[in-house]
Amino acid sequence: MDASRIRAYLYLALFVPITFLFAASALVGTLLDGSGRLYAVHARLWARLALALAGVRVTVSGSEHLPAGPVVFMSNHQSNFDILALLAAMPRQIYWIAKKELFDIPVFGPSMRRGGYIPLDRGDGRKALKSMDNAAAIIREGKSVVMFPEGTRSLTRELLPFKRGGFILARKAGVPVVPVTINGSGRINPAGLIRLSRGNIAIVLHPPLVLPPDISKSEAETALMERTRATIVSALEH
Repeated sequence: MDASRIRAYLYLALFVPITFLFAASALVGTLLDGSGRLYAVHARLWARLALALAGVRVTVSGSEHLPAGPVVFMSNHQSNFDILALLAAMPRQIYWIAKKELFDIPVFGPSMRRGGYIPLDRGDGRKALKSMDNAAAIIREGKSVVMFPEGTRSLTRELLPFKRGGFILARKAGVPVVPVTINGSGRINPAGLIRLSRGNIAIVLHPPLVLPPDISKSEAETALMERTRATIVSALEH
């Protein structure tokens, strides 16, 4: 067994119980503070501790591009460490849109729900549409969310085809899309492998993109998706 695999198993032995403890503590915290701020503090501390245990540093550039008000962050996805890096280092409080099933996990699920994370029902079309409308309404109220338009981690660090759902959500919410490029996480923890290496993760925040005017909804979503993809690729290391 090589060193990176041993490191991964040792890391998991610490990460799993730490995650459970933080989820339980955050759940209790939301009973005292329903605003979500205390939950956000828990999430950031959990992510920073997890990164420190792994020997991973995170840098962020492009914060000056962030507009006022809520946005939908669209990021590439190379590793489980993408979530940790974004939680630890983003210059704005962020929320996640996650599949509804995750909210049924004991302790972890209720903690996410009370922390303001947004469940998305991927069941039949009617439930999915209602879930999307609910999520859009929550974003309009002021929450910036993060989505991975690839839908899953890339095994090669090349971008996978984008799914349309996030861009439909941005249109329904009427907020800009901020493309995000993450570099380095795929080397630290390659997708599909139980391996862990020390290293650096770089997050690049790009200028916001808005839906093109004077064209159909479908064409606008497609154009926004293509522009987002091109922007992410422009800063992606190969």
